[in-house]
Amino acid sequence: MVSKESRQLVRAKKHMKIRNRFSGTAERPRLAVFRSNNHMYAQIIDDTVGNTLVSASTLEKEIKAELEKTNNVDAAAYLGTVIAKRAIEKGIKEVVFDRGGFIYQGKIAALADAAREAGLEF
Repeated sequence: MVSKESRQLVRAKKHMKIRNRFSGTAERPRLAVFRSNNHMYAQIIDDTVGNTLVSASTLEKEIKAELEKTNNVDAAAYLGTVIAKRAIEKGIKEVVFDRGGFIYQGKIAALADAAREAGLEF
């Protein structure tokens, strides 16, 4: 009998392959995205010192108040604009996009496109 690896393990392996290829620096930090079944999280990280510079998630009250649901494409797009605005306020214009092992479509693509439109470059 052939057993399949769980989706979570497959995603974790993909994420480690992505992380081995690049990391965030002080000049160009990493925009890391994670999505669960109910929420989305985005962080901008400087990997040289291991600091999170900017973060946003659909768990935050002010973001949650603007959304009807926290786990759809509209929520992802809104989160992308919020993280981009916060990054630009801190003086971050260029980032490296880390999709977290998720396929670049749907919510992940919506977040990335919204962040680009709001002024982040990657």
